Amino acid sequence: MDTDNLLDQRNIDALIDVVTTYGMSVLGGIFILILGWMVAGWAKRAVQRVLSRTDKVDATLRAFFSSLVRYIILVFVVIAVLNQFGVQTASLIAIFGAAGLAVGLALQGTLSNVAAGVMLLIFRPLRIGQYVEVAGQAGTVRDLNLFTTELATPDNVQIIIPNNAIWGSSVVNYSHHDTRRVDFTLGIGYGDDMDKAIAVIESVIADDPRPLAEPPAQIVVGELADSSVNIVVRIWVRADDYWPLKFDFTKRFKERFDAEGISIPFPQQDVHMYTVANSA
Repeated sequence: MDTDNLLDQRNIDALIDVVTTYGMSVLGGIFILILGWMVAGWAKRAVQRVLSRTDKVDATLRAFFSSLVRYIILVFVVIAVLNQFGVQTASLIAIFGAAGLAVGLALQGTLSNVAAGVMLLIFRPLRIGQYVEVAGQAGTVRDLNLFTTELATPDNVQIIIPNNAIWGSSVVNYSHHDTRRVDFTLGIGYGDDMDKAIAVIESVIADDPRPLAEPPAQIVVGELADSSVNIVVRIWVRADDYWPLKFDFTKRFKERFDAEGISIPFPQQDVHMYTVANSA
């Protein structure tokens, strides 16, 4: 009977030791997990608030960076919890590092697109709604995310371009500036009055409100070509008026030249024929 009581007492003491030893570790791990979870959420919201104060950081990039900070903190929280239970985290970190390296090598193409997407979202060489020419393609930007950029051509064809291809090539952005210059080259005949043609061009420009007063339009004789005298016309307009004005003025210049009797010659060549008398 005394032996049974002694064994029961020993079991109770052992259970108390286990509870005392591991119970504090469990409570400490739970406390670290809860605290770390709260800190991670607070850090995510703080990063979002800081990045939202500037227009240079895209909304997609704000979500990416804030989530990245949260997950980094949670990784350290998990490591701290495992360390609380006596797990050797040094070897665990080495294993995770090796696994991360293997995954990175396997997904290097995808990761390069993500890195390029981050750079595009930070430096903003192109934005949604702008008409651009990138990686040999031209169109209006419809979407820009961490992996790809979507363009829509003028005839509404969708083009998906990997971000890495865009970041590694030149970007021609036709919509970046508020104003653009419309260029015309108008050929008149060698027998026509150049000053009269210039006056007609000036009147066409003056009758339309879209050309900007500053910088003023430039009208010059640019070239004495093979078949015509070429007059170069350069007009500054708002970017939105570029194509409508170009189409309208192309028609108006032709109509006014016809009305004023100014010719627009076709490409031509003068052929001179000589008769050579036969020497009998």
